[in-house]
Amino acid sequence: MAELRLGPLLRYTDRSSATVWVEASRPCAAEVRCADGAGGQTRTFQVAGHHYALVQVTGLTPGTSSAYEVLLDGERVWPPPDSPFPDPVIRTPPEGGAVRIAFGSCRWAAPPHGERDPVGPDALDTLAARIAAAPDGERPDALVLLGDQVYADETSPATQRWLAARRDVSEPPGNEVADYEEYTHLYYESWLDPEIRWLLSTVPSCMIFDDHDVVDDWNTSAAWVEDMRATSWWGERVQSGLMSYWVYQHLGNLSPQELAADPLYAAVCESADGTDELRAFAVRADTEPASVRWSYRRDFGRARLLMVDSRAARVLDEDKRSMLDPGEAQWLREQVLDGPGSYDHLLIGTSLPWLLPNLVHDAEAWNAALCRGERGERWARFGEKVRRGADLEHWAAFPDSFEALAALIAEAGSGPDAPATVCVLSGDVHHAYVAEPSWSAEAEPDAHVVQLTCSPVHNSIPLSMRLGFRFGWSGVGRALGRGFARHGRCSRPSVDWRRTGGPWFGNQLMTLTLEGRSALLRMEQARAVRGGAPRLEVVTETVLGEK
Repeated sequence: MAELRLGPLLRYTDRSSATVWVEASRPCAAEVRCADGAGGQTRTFQVAGHHYALVQVTGLTPGTSSAYEVLLDGERVWPPPDSPFPDPVIRTPPEGGAVRIAFGSCRWAAPPHGERDPVGPDALDTLAARIAAAPDGERPDALVLLGDQVYADETSPATQRWLAARRDVSEPPGNEVADYEEYTHLYYESWLDPEIRWLLSTVPSCMIFDDHDVVDDWNTSAAWVEDMRATSWWGERVQSGLMSYWVYQHLGNLSPQELAADPLYAAVCESADGTDELRAFAVRADTEPASVRWSYRRDFGRARLLMVDSRAARVLDEDKRSMLDPGEAQWLREQVLDGPGSYDHLLIGTSLPWLLPNLVHDAEAWNAALCRGERGERWARFGEKVRRGADLEHWAAFPDSFEALAALIAEAGSGPDAPATVCVLSGDVHHAYVAEPSWSAEAEPDAHVVQLTCSPVHNSIPLSMRLGFRFGWSGVGRALGRGFARHGRCSRPSVDWRRTGGPWFGNQLMTLTLEGRSALLRMEQARAVRGGAPRLEVVTETVLGEK
């Protein structure tokens, strides 16, 4: 009999349809049945000996909540009969009404139940407990996960023991994952956590990768890529990382219409074993990144979410470095400007913050100038070492891309059809903050523009980095940054910005509640409670859209 190995994950939802992702133990028919009669069924597809299905659920009624169950070959496998959680539901949005988007990044797998957690309470575990305690109460309409859903290069002690039993970890890549099978173990470790498994089964999710989904500082520079490709293990690692990302994360980001038009999805589903097709795709995605698009768009009523690949789509030639290749940049522009006046809120999801602490921004721009030879060959070699050692590879390290995004945001946010807000959603930097840009008087957009950075969901940050980020926002830090910029002969950015919230350190989530042209930002942290279960506590609430 087929068993449910992982999932279900409720992924895409709209007013009448949804997709539900599962991994089964063997080839089978996967079915979703809803209490209101909606449902869907499909056969599993195979990759590297694993069996998956993305079930398209149709016939849902707008503005309703319907419990569902998962069946494999006609046998119910979810929810389990002894589940301590409420039945999972598919909620379809009504016409109009508030939309709640919760977001964060950087989730290191929580230890098994009963073991001490070295990084404190998990914000997603805590969110799951709150929703489960009041299943008819407030919950996100979507959970946006902005990267580092798994850590291929920073494995847990339990995973390291599993790796050591499987292969010789004295050989590269050591205690990091090496191949597709080891990636599947990371997803099991992260998503079989009971609270996470239930949460992902009942709250729709949108995902995009960041570096640790593959390796720290992935695609930081052309020299870095050259060095990695010279190793014995990198080829298998990056191919397996992209293959597993496509299966476990990317497929669920797509709408049923996009899936129907995807030739790779069709080829994998039609093949008895789709491994070769998917591996060929992963090789091309690594060596010809402009041939693949990981970015995507989701519309939630009058809110538009654009999830942007700011890792794999980079152009790394020092003379024309860009966060996005030309095709990706054009796609982003088209999606932002599509249908003027058709949305009230524009959300741009990019794993890496656009606006950083001022000192960090200037240091990255300075470093980029050194690396492209602004101060000569010796400084360029020094700059490359600093870039890798200090992780100087955010939007600020791609100055032309930083300016292009600033110009696009100003264009989209100006005029009679401008949205009320433009929110850049990011993670990566293991702390949270709100930053607000300002343009010159003649270029200032009508929309309220904010950088919302929220990280981590479940991880830590050393004290030295906490102090460094605080200093980076200070007046002294800003002055020091300007000194770096002068040495690198860097142009001043076309926008200035100031921190208006934070910095906050801890395991945390942000939630945007969007209704009409109003927007409410809530910041919450997972806090331990003596003698009780951890809970999410509100740190701040801020109304956006008022200029």
